[in-house]
Amino acid sequence: MNSAAATILRFDNLTLGYNRHPAVHHLKGEIAAGSLLAVVGPNGAGKSTLLKGIVGELRPMQGKVELIGLKRENIAYLTQQSTLDSSFPIVIFDFVAMGLWSQFGAFRGFDRAAKQRIEEAIAAVGLSGLENRPIGQLSGGQVQRARFARVILQDSPLVLLDEPYGAIDANTVRDLAALVRRWSGEGRTVISVLHDFEHVRQEYPETLLLAREVVARGATAEVLSEANLLRARQLGEAQGEVPGAAICAHENVGHSL
Repeated sequence: MNSAAATILRFDNLTLGYNRHPAVHHLKGEIAAGSLLAVVGPNGAGKSTLLKGIVGELRPMQGKVELIGLKRENIAYLTQQSTLDSSFPIVIFDFVAMGLWSQFGAFRGFDRAAKQRIEEAIAAVGLSGLENRPIGQLSGGQVQRARFARVILQDSPLVLLDEPYGAIDANTVRDLAALVRRWSGEGRTVISVLHDFEHVRQEYPETLLLAREVVARGATAEVLSEANLLRARQLGEAQGEVPGAAICAHENVGHSL
C-alpha cells in the first residue's frame, strides 16, 4: 500500500456484532484510497459483518468507522447474491436502473442521458439485448452481471463486494474480475470478501485475514502464508466451540490493520 496515498477509511477500536456478541472486534487502522483489498477468513470470521459496519447497516458496539471524503449513501455495496429475491417482477433494464436511485429517486423518470448510461452499463457486463428479460428468467451468472451493472451506475469511489463470485460460472467470474480491475485502474477503492485464495493471489495485491480479529494484513503473498492460515483456522475453531469466549480474552487489545 502506498503510504502517501490519502486515507478513505479509518477504523478506531472498532467492534461489531449481533445481540451483544462481537463478531469482529477491536480493529484499528486505515485503508488508503485506491486500495484493492481482499478480505478472507474462515466461516464466521466477521468478513461480511465488517462490510455491514462500513456501510452503516450495523452500528458499532464499540469504536467507530470513519469515512473520509465520502458519505455512506454513496458507497456501492454489493451484498451476497442469496439476498436477492429473483421472483420480484422486474426486467433487467429497470433492475440495473436502480443504481441511479440515489441521483434520481425511486419514482422520477430518467432522461435520455441517464437511459444511455443504463444501456452502457448493461453492455459493459455483456447483457446487451436482454434489457426486457425478467430477472427471474436469468441464470445466476446473468443476475450477478446485472448486479455489477448497477454498481457501475453508482459510480462510487468505494466499492464493497460481498462474495461476488459465489455460485456463478467461470466465464462470468473472469468477466466480472476484469471489471474489478478496471475499477481499481480508475482509482476506486475496492474491498472484496472472497473465499478462493488462488483468485485472491492472482487479482488482489493486498489482503486482510480475519478470524473475528485481525490475523494478518498486508501484501497478499505474505498474508496467505501457511502459518497465518493455520492461525486463522485455529481461532475460527476455538471461537466456534465457545461463542464469544475467545473474544472476551482480547477485550483490551487493539488489533491493527
